[in-house]
Amino acid sequence: MLTKVVCVTMPGLAPFEFGVICEVFGIDRSEHGGPVFDFHVVAAEPGPVRTKLGFDIVVTEGLGAADDADLVAIPAYQEGAAIHPGILRVVREAEARGAWVLSVCSGAFVLGAAGILDGRRSTTHWMYTDALARAYPQTEVDPDVLFVEDRKVVTGAGTAAGIDAALHIVRKELGAAAANTIARRMVVPPQRDGGQSQFIQAPVTECPSDSFAAVTEWMLHNLDRDLTVDSLARRSLMSPRTFARRFRAELGTTPAAWLNRQRLLRAQQLLEETSRSLEEVAADTGFGAAAVMRHHFVKVLQTTPTAYRRTFGGSRVG
Repeated sequence: MLTKVVCVTMPGLAPFEFGVICEVFGIDRSEHGGPVFDFHVVAAEPGPVRTKLGFDIVVTEGLGAADDADLVAIPAYQEGAAIHPGILRVVREAEARGAWVLSVCSGAFVLGAAGILDGRRSTTHWMYTDALARAYPQTEVDPDVLFVEDRKVVTGAGTAAGIDAALHIVRKELGAAAANTIARRMVVPPQRDGGQSQFIQAPVTECPSDSFAAVTEWMLHNLDRDLTVDSLARRSLMSPRTFARRFRAELGTTPAAWLNRQRLLRAQQLLEETSRSLEEVAADTGFGAAAVMRHHFVKVLQTTPTAYRRTFGGSRVG
């Protein structure tokens, strides 16, 4: 169970990425049915910690608070800054005991220096992916995703992708409802998948953005239909090829991948909140059959619908 979360600071700390970790894990959301974490901010040398922007934050706890953490989170920091050996120890010990380890943006270099990225996939901000691959050649760096999870080590890309990576951990540990509660309070989308592109080449396209807002909203309300690219393109008054190209340019993923993620999220919600049979949930979400839904659960979530319902169904996070 994800209970104790420790955010490790170091000189050169990036305030935004630090704030992301504090926002997701540090706020009591029990009033809205959300999770409450035992959240700690620590430093190798407690006291003032100089941020990347030149102001200080005061950290009162030392690294000992991380010894029994369920999640150790490393925010971004000034590239090239020295890493205290105690921080490397904390990261190694967390990984060794099976705790979650999360890095945001350049925090991945701390994980690399600790050796826990060896033999794992990883990512970081697209500006630093080449440098990460050169510095730590034993990790497979993916430069074109929002985040990567490899055996409870999660590396997130720059800035806002850290929110997606953090919500991913919440969803894996506490279920979709808990992640959705946090996302709703933060006014961010709860459903961005790690495989989405972190760097969209054409953020402004010839096609107005609200056209895709309309079609994706319609898709969400019609998940049980056979939603092919051809049918969606006709609804959007485009050719299938143009629709697929512009969809990826605006949303950072293919129509099929986006649709599959929404179906999984809806299935998770139904398994948590209703007693509908697996066949009914599969039909309602567009998977068609329970066996097909099971295949996607195992492939993406590394669990079965039955096991997911057993873990999260009828639970209330507090």
